[in-house]
Amino acid sequence: MSIEQHIFGEMPNGTKIHLYTLKNNHNVSIQVMEYGARVVSIHVPDKNGTFSNVVLSHDTLEEYLADGDFLGAAVGRYANRIADGTVRIDGNTYSLSQNENGNTLHGGFQGFHQKVWQVKDSNNSDDVPSISFIYHSPDGEEGFPGNLDVTIKYTLSTDNALVIDYEARTDTATLVNLTNHSFFNLSGDPGQDILSHELQVNADSITVAGSGLIPTGVFSPVANTAADFRQAKPIGRDIHAEEPLLLQCGGYDHNFVLSAESGIKKAAEVYEPVSGRVMETFTDMPGMQLYTANGFPENVYASDGVPLQAHHAFCLETQFYPDSPHHSNFPSAVLTPADVYRHTTIYKFSVR
Repeated sequence: MSIEQHIFGEMPNGTKIHLYTLKNNHNVSIQVMEYGARVVSIHVPDKNGTFSNVVLSHDTLEEYLADGDFLGAAVGRYANRIADGTVRIDGNTYSLSQNENGNTLHGGFQGFHQKVWQVKDSNNSDDVPSISFIYHSPDGEEGFPGNLDVTIKYTLSTDNALVIDYEARTDTATLVNLTNHSFFNLSGDPGQDILSHELQVNADSITVAGSGLIPTGVFSPVANTAADFRQAKPIGRDIHAEEPLLLQCGGYDHNFVLSAESGIKKAAEVYEPVSGRVMETFTDMPGMQLYTANGFPENVYASDGVPLQAHHAFCLETQFYPDSPHHSNFPSAVLTPADVYRHTTIYKFSVR
């Protein structure tokens, strides 16, 4: 129905960052901004018609500028981890930024989440408002080869879904693995944990991760493990199980192997019993990382000064598998000049 715009803050160099509010005919709204092409808020009703923001947000731009802050961010060039910060593409070896224990995480020291994106276009002429952001990543940025042009389009549908369409083109073979890093809490209260949220994931296995959360290349069935969400269960039911990955992470940080069927398919559903809110996730990507916000730095706050605490949000990051360049049995994240990178992820909200 509409798109509104106002200035959210200024970068240290004086660049003004705008916040865009998209609203549909049900008064559901999302807010996105140019810094990191971030989702700043998603306001949806509960079963009683009360609207709340169901993603963690900061009150000021300065808080988003902190190192390591990923709230709502577009992540790239390569979401998740690449072992040893080294890749080989088309016979050439590239050294990437090693920003986490010798590995590359979420694109390096200055990933897409810290870039100022430009608004390409917007559409508020009908009941499906949308806005597109573009970013040009130059050859060699964070060590990645090729000039990469990326477009991310956010659409708010009439059935209360946030649709995220990604597109990228390169002039040299490179790696591309884009995702969104929104931290969800369907209660609408960042002061509450998400352990009673009921999660169902359409995945029979995960990619086994070893030291530093780097995959071993092995697929492990979820049956009879804490990662078995094939039937809905509270996120907190098994979060303290004596399993290596849970112990290493202090909660879930698992990549689920989604259905191999082509096209967009349902990956997960989350239900918050008190509010009645439901979020369904659909994607055409092969993997999805479940992260239960296992820790935040001290003195970091959500909106209205609420301290961010472990397990007060969850992320469902649709993606290629972590470290896919080093595992020939993983789907390839290589993009060539002859191809166009496209994928779609949908977060659809309802009540029950």
